Amino acid sequence: MQTFHGLMAFCAYFFIGLVMINCFMFIYTRITPYNEWQLIKENNSSAAAAFSGAILGYVIPLASAAINSVSLLDYLIWGAIALVVQLIIYGGVRVYMPKLSNKIADGNIAAGVFMGAASLTGGILNAACMTW
Repeated sequence: MQTFHGLMAFCAYFFIGLVMINCFMFIYTRITPYNEWQLIKENNSSAAAAFSGAILGYVIPLASAAINSVSLLDYLIWGAIALVVQLIIYGGVRVYMPKLSNKIADGNIAAGVFMGAASLTGGILNAACMTW
């Protein structure tokens, strides 16, 4: 019986996590002025690096929240916080690099890698700060 309860908890956290990741990707791609999916289909490595970094930067704190949360509601709240942090990071990089969107759309690898690294860095810091 304990195994069944553990499996149910796993399924709840895992599938809610997948939904939160999809929500993150939906919101993130609406915030950026370029179409990540189209650019990636067109083999734009800059867009792939930036978007991959953002996804990883979101998933790392989401995983930390799954490990440390005390309930599904707690998990959802920390998932929302992780989403907001990633959006703030994107906005901060755009302040530092105002033509970031154009550079990524034009395939500037350095801009995409920098954006991806900033997202990943923010996600790791975010995950480490999720203590309670």
